[in-house]
Amino acid sequence: MAKGFILYEGASVLDGEPIVVVATLSTSNRKTGNMVQTWILRSDVSPIEAKANRLDVSVCGSCPQRQNLGGSCYVNIGQAPLSIWRAYKRGSYNSVIDYGAMSGRAIRLGAYGDPAAVPFDIWQRLFDAVKPKVWTGYTHQSRHKNFDERIAEYCMISADTPNAAKAAHRKGFRTFRVSTSARHRVANEIECLADSHGVACIDCGKCKGNSADYNIVITVHGSTASRYAAKYSDVNLINTIEVTA
Repeated sequence: MAKGFILYEGASVLDGEPIVVVATLSTSNRKTGNMVQTWILRSDVSPIEAKANRLDVSVCGSCPQRQNLGGSCYVNIGQAPLSIWRAYKRGSYNSVIDYGAMSGRAIRLGAYGDPAAVPFDIWQRLFDAVKPKVWTGYTHQSRHKNFDERIAEYCMISADTPNAAKAAHRKGFRTFRVSTSARHRVANEIECLADSHGVACIDCGKCKGNSADYNIVITVHGSTASRYAAKYSDVNLINTIEVTA
């Protein structure tokens, strides 16, 4: 049985450099549950080298949470992303996509990398073939010059501050906002159920692009959370609605 499939090899939408998108079929990630995971990587250099030389702009674009910019991205690049890239280089993933192996499965867009780096038609083809009832996807590229707004059909817009979330809402986008405290929310935000009730993404299904009229907020987590708190702790308490229940 295939471990995964190569969904795309070609130019990044963000900067034209070579990237690869790999879909893996199983995971032990307890927060997401056993979703199909998609990985967006530079195809020519390892994620370690890409991070060190800031070549990760091809897959992470203008995300302010890139670790090499002092951001608080929680992904340990030396673990799963590096392992996936090495397996790709060994030829471990099928270049002929068996969509049937993923049919009806829950899908995570961008276990690493930003889905907006990938041409929209690649995601559209995947969704048309697999028809997932549950998926998750997040993009930090809504202000990037090459941003394809159609990505918002599948992805939440990542927001780092209340004002950024409000700006996205005015454009008709749904947001997923990281905060120093999910108890402080802007209008029409609900707390991520992973935070409040320990619900896995596969059992929640609320982060589905523009499929609903509410937005999500989560308390920052991971080993680099202190970086986020140092930068955003004050601004996340401005002009918000404190919710105690």
